[in-house]
Amino acid sequence: MGALLLGREEWVAMPELGLPAVLAKTDTGARTSALHATAIEQFGPIKKPLVRFIVQPWPERPEVEIVCAAPLVQRRDVTSSFGEVELRPIIRTTLNIGARTREIEVSLTNRETLRYRMLLGRQALEDAQIDPAQSCLQTPLSYDVYAKAAREAVWRPLRLALLTQDKGNYSCRRLIEAAERAGHVIEALETRKCVLSMKDARPDILYEGKALPRFDAVIPRVGANITAYGCAVLRHFAMTGAYCLNGAEAIATSRDKLCAHQILARAGLPTPATASASASSAAEELIAAVGGAPVVVKLLQASQGRGVVLAETEAAARSVISAFQDLDATFLVQEFIAEAGGADTRIIVLGGKVIAAMRRQAKLGDFRSNLHRGGVAEAVRPGREVREIALRAARLMDLGFAGVDVLISNKGPLVLEVNSSPGLQGIEKTTGVDIAAAVISQIEHRLQPALARKKPTTVL
Repeated sequence: MGALLLGREEWVAMPELGLPAVLAKTDTGARTSALHATAIEQFGPIKKPLVRFIVQPWPERPEVEIVCAAPLVQRRDVTSSFGEVELRPIIRTTLNIGARTREIEVSLTNRETLRYRMLLGRQALEDAQIDPAQSCLQTPLSYDVYAKAAREAVWRPLRLALLTQDKGNYSCRRLIEAAERAGHVIEALETRKCVLSMKDARPDILYEGKALPRFDAVIPRVGANITAYGCAVLRHFAMTGAYCLNGAEAIATSRDKLCAHQILARAGLPTPATASASASSAAEELIAAVGGAPVVVKLLQASQGRGVVLAETEAAARSVISAFQDLDATFLVQEFIAEAGGADTRIIVLGGKVIAAMRRQAKLGDFRSNLHRGGVAEAVRPGREVREIALRAARLMDLGFAGVDVLISNKGPLVLEVNSSPGLQGIEKTTGVDIAAAVISQIEHRLQPALARKKPTTVL
């Protein structure tokens, strides 16, 4: 292939950065090419750092901004044409010029006062002949392409936050693995260590004495015992512009079992008969309201089967209710669905789709089917009615990711609970579905909707 004939300026494209057209100046006096960039920040692991930056490729239209990300090669002192030495981040990317494609190194710097948003140095011009008397000898492009590019997604590594109390548990480890396998950067943050700051109408989150950077998305795994503060932290993340897999209000609503049942009942979704009262003298009325003993008494903030008691007689029910009232605990009373035989179906809903389901069976002598309580599970494909009820329940709670527990009664399927932070261990091992990867894929499609990088999430 002969020498590439170029003029003093040429149109180039850098598809890996999502830049389909940039008018660049050719300059054999410079070794490394330079690209106009602002808001430059390094992120990711120390051994494989990434750099994120904003490019305004159209000099006359600075409002056209492209967010780019690329691996950081190094930081290097670069002397500008004005003789100033600047320490610049250096990235490597693909350059298209005419019919040729090559890998080049590019330094990032602010060039907003210069005529050209990019300068092509010697490395990018190794086999080229420059005719300074001519202009744009290769394929002519146009900044008009950005009208179309604005509607298209270009893959870039996302910065994700995993809000948790225990980054070492199975669910968190799996989400971290899935995010990193997909090429993203994820940081596990302990909810209690987040300090919320509001100064000059600007929301900031401090963590271990430093302000956190901006995250693209947050995956909340907020512990039930710190729901209120966890939701406050999540609201702060949302105020910074981060996408939250589940919103703060949705989590708070689903965690309040009474409120959740009120919402489900108002929408006409079938649930076990449920009652609640504040007065200490209302035990008989509560028991009668759900059809009499046996009844299930639940703490409103219970999880994993804790704080859930089966009272088989009215005397036992009155005793349990009285004990909870003496502790000033908030609770509700539900009818006991004996015909369920200690079994329920856990259905995982993600992005408005059912992606996995398992039937859980309580161990002998227990009525709670939670796997943490010794229950066993098998993968199932729920029927249409059960799937639709689960989808409606998640939608009513406004949860993008949920575990919906459904009981099968003589009256049909009943929604028992909607969990905003379903554990992954039991459902993944039982069904073989990679739910962690599906969560990351859902975030990708939510933030980059036109990007067909992965196969669609499997739907049951």
